[in-house]
Amino acid sequence: MFSYETIFFACFSVFVLVVMSLDLGVFSKQKSHIVSFKEAGTWSAVWVALSIAFYFFLKNYGYLIHGITDMARLEEVRSLYAAHVATVPGNFEASLALFQNNMALEYITGYLVEYSLSADNIFVFIMIFASFGVRERYYKKILVWGILGAIVLRFVFIFVGSALLQRFEWIIYIFGAFLVYTGLKLFFEKEGDDKIEPSNHPVVKITAKYLNVYRRNVTDRFFVRRKTDNKLFVTPLFIVVIVVAFTDLIFAVDSIPAIFSITKDPYIVFFSNVFAIMGLRSMFFFLSSIMSKFRFLKVGLAVLLTFIGLKMILHHQLEELGFETIYSLYVILTILAVSVVASWLIPEKKKTPEELNV
Repeated sequence: MFSYETIFFACFSVFVLVVMSLDLGVFSKQKSHIVSFKEAGTWSAVWVALSIAFYFFLKNYGYLIHGITDMARLEEVRSLYAAHVATVPGNFEASLALFQNNMALEYITGYLVEYSLSADNIFVFIMIFASFGVRERYYKKILVWGILGAIVLRFVFIFVGSALLQRFEWIIYIFGAFLVYTGLKLFFEKEGDDKIEPSNHPVVKITAKYLNVYRRNVTDRFFVRRKTDNKLFVTPLFIVVIVVAFTDLIFAVDSIPAIFSITKDPYIVFFSNVFAIMGLRSMFFFLSSIMSKFRFLKVGLAVLLTFIGLKMILHHQLEELGFETIYSLYVILTILAVSVVASWLIPEKKKTPEELNV
């Protein structure tokens, strides 16, 4: 018999696939096209609205995820994922309300962390498309399928990470140290360090080694069958999809441990990840033209990663001081707000012709 978590996860997956299909235009048989500013804004608003609606769903019906129907089940789930949440002795309804409020707060905080850390993906996706010479009309299709693959990879990553954390609690210190290192590295990283060379990309090399690659673009297709010998080939568009999925997984190495500093519930981690990266995929077209104006966003993300890493390393001390999830949310919002406002107030100086020639 399937567990409550499995049934809820299956329903959630179907819901996401339906909304993605609507976004991609599968039911309307819409061909690949250049995404307009209006379309990008509309779908960005849809995903943000769905993300906020899920917050209220967790706040009122979060018990459905783990099948919490009595005090015994609540205590079992709480001991696994939220031991810090208090209960009201003899009052199941009040205890459940406290647990669900915490669940919703952890979700929205994790969503915000994932959304902000994934913002850096926009710069990388732009470089990928430019490096591989992808036409703008194919951007949406590649991002949809690339991130769908990334969601599957993240699912494995999240639940393996959760199992390790439950069995080996000391791993949280490794995650924390890694995030501090990544934050400092991001802070001191120079422009141009992340330049992409398609011919030297490891995904391209591995794909070319094990799959038949068609050497020229085929309009709007990932696979093509050669008529002369009926051999199946993958097209360059398919390779870009794999590169996008692989790149997103690399970013997940930073962001997923960061969310585990907020919640130990792998389902909340997964839900916040899915809503964040799907919303960001839509917002790619909305923000790609203006992201360069947020010059201090990268610094803000570096500070954010460092803060979360330190929070993981010092989690026992912070718990003793009564540092709650809501405080993390306040700190994260402050870091992001300061980086955005500073970008507006201190715009980058335009270089003179003499400086550009240096």
